[in-house]
Amino acid sequence: MESMHAELLVIGFGKGGKTLAAAMGRAGRRVVMVEQSAAMYGGTCINIGCVPTKALIHRASARPDGADPRAWYAESVASTAALTSGMRDNNFRMLDTLDSVTVVTGTAAFLDDHRVEVVAGADRLEITADTVVINTGARTVVPEIPGLRDSAHLVTGTELIASPDLPRRLTVLGAGYQGLEFAAMLRRYGTEITVLESTARVLPREDDDVARAVRGILEDEGITFVTSARATRVEDTGEGAVVHYEHDGVAATVTADAVLAATGRAPNTDGLRLEAAGVRTTARGAVEVDEHLRTSRPHIFAVGDVNGGPQFTYISLDDYRIVADQLSGTGKRSTADRVAVPYTLFMTPPLARVGLTETEARAAGRPVRVAAKAVADMMAVPRPKIVGETRGMMKFVVDAETDAILGAAILGVDAQELVNTVALAMRGGTSASTLRDSIWTHPSSTEAFNEVLAGLR
Repeated sequence: MESMHAELLVIGFGKGGKTLAAAMGRAGRRVVMVEQSAAMYGGTCINIGCVPTKALIHRASARPDGADPRAWYAESVASTAALTSGMRDNNFRMLDTLDSVTVVTGTAAFLDDHRVEVVAGADRLEITADTVVINTGARTVVPEIPGLRDSAHLVTGTELIASPDLPRRLTVLGAGYQGLEFAAMLRRYGTEITVLESTARVLPREDDDVARAVRGILEDEGITFVTSARATRVEDTGEGAVVHYEHDGVAATVTADAVLAATGRAPNTDGLRLEAAGVRTTARGAVEVDEHLRTSRPHIFAVGDVNGGPQFTYISLDDYRIVADQLSGTGKRSTADRVAVPYTLFMTPPLARVGLTETEARAAGRPVRVAAKAVADMMAVPRPKIVGETRGMMKFVVDAETDAILGAAILGVDAQELVNTVALAMRGGTSASTLRDSIWTHPSSTEAFNEVLAGLR
């Protein structure tokens, strides 16, 4: 077995790990990056997550009139693959061109808390490191439904976006963010979509009025929803996969060419032999970390989805900042610094959220005022009408005593950008009244803040 030493070993090429490896490498540290697959250089986001899904969503809306949906989908998948391939190559070069950084492709597993074995076929490499960063991401969880895992029609999001074959019928298990994003995207390419959700409504973490608005838009697009549905088994037939489920005590079925598992993701820790390093995990299988992202071994950190935090690329990037501050900064930065972290469901139009929902704020005993308005009813905001997208709503939750913005839901054109302005206002302590009375360009989506917040009650 060959061996080498690193000041910093990063396991996994995701956003937080690769950014840390590059920064430490440029600073002259001896860095080794281990990635188990050359197809994943750059991490989940650019290869199987944010970039390819959003590219396919964009191309769905850009389909020329009269273009065959199946041919357009195949072309879109090929175009997206070329995009991600180029980004993957750039990410590899970002590290490979640094003299003090070595990229190793293979499967890593701990031998002890300072030694890691990397296996690639018959080759073995032992890496000894002063500091180790675990950055192995998360994977799709396939629910325990009889027949599902053995079904030839089961797909994950990764498989779905890689195939040029547009499914004629798709059954989505789960009406959370991932399930709805895929449902909305493929419906725009022409797929017949049925979404089965075990809870009483879609997006169970959002307020009822927001969830209803989302469902209404997607139903208008032709998506069928069955909530309070318990899938009982999946059966492969000559017609496709038959999903058996119960709804209000009544047995029913839906047949599809593909069944998408979208019920959650789990940290990728299998095979790492964390016990050999003395690294503890949580009850849900995530690597246990403190506010500085240190594990139960102080020289081992965990960043990104594997540590059980919010599963967003920009959180992984902030994880990098925290660990970099530990390794070469003041050591003060921590996860406690995070305030008003936004997120977006990229349907058409998108749903963006930040802070507390009205339900959460009231449950916490906060005195609240609420402003909510449908986009179509915004008389002084012409941009939605200009671009032909007047669906959606905007909602603010405000502390009744301090006028602080507690949270916002923005469902409409430009929501993914507007939410960042709201998040910045929340972090800076900008009041709802200031946001309401500020001067915004016209015609823009931002000026909706003037009109919506004027209706606080």
